[in-house]
Amino acid sequence: MTRRTALVTGVGRTVGIGAGIARALAADGWDLALTYWQEYDARMPWGVQPDDVATLTAELQAAGAAVHAFPADFADPDAVEALMAQVAGAAGVLSGLVLSHCESVDSSILDTTLESFERHFAVNTRASWQLLAAFARQVGGDGGAIVALTSDHTAHNLPYGASKGALDRIVIAAARELGQLGISANVLNPGPVDTGWMDDALRTHLAANQPTGRLGTPGDVAAVAAFLLSPAGRWVNGQLLKADGGFSA
Repeated sequence: MTRRTALVTGVGRTVGIGAGIARALAADGWDLALTYWQEYDARMPWGVQPDDVATLTAELQAAGAAVHAFPADFADPDAVEALMAQVAGAAGVLSGLVLSHCESVDSSILDTTLESFERHFAVNTRASWQLLAAFARQVGGDGGAIVALTSDHTAHNLPYGASKGALDRIVIAAARELGQLGISANVLNPGPVDTGWMDDALRTHLAANQPTGRLGTPGDVAAVAAFLLSPAGRWVNGQLLKADGGFSA
């Protein structure tokens, strides 16, 4: 059986959603190309975990996947073209694309800076459109599947929420525009998943408002993403899916 290859962006930490999705895809028989950008992690409260990419790569290889990891600064408008050339040379044609990278720095309407606003849209929206288009241009005759991670955040998280809202519309448009290429495209909203950005008070508050009584995990999200990329999930197309354990109900 010919192995398929998926590009999963934003896989810089072993505890992240991107890493969870990579694990699920490896278990399903996918080979993987991964992106990470440690300069982003350095600006975040959790900081850089310098060994995480190598650790995760070794774990995925032990599960039987061929794995290639590439640094990618999606704030750079030329990053996607350079990345896709590297991926093509190392991994060949892609059948799956998971957009799980992001820029996410809290700010509100009155205190968002122009630099922050533009960086969020460059990373979360522009680069995602570029990746989606580049994926479609190289896809093979069997088509492929796109899954993009999104969020409900709006108030006091203006640039992140606004840029993710724009991403939603691009992905839904892709379901219609790229369907003739055999490509499905869906947006996945995982709700609150603790990947190191919550403190104890927020963790307790969010869990109390979760019908399941617990927060979601990267594995919960990964199971849904892996289904959408599988042959069984390809008839789901053009949807914004909330796989959040009922948090938004």
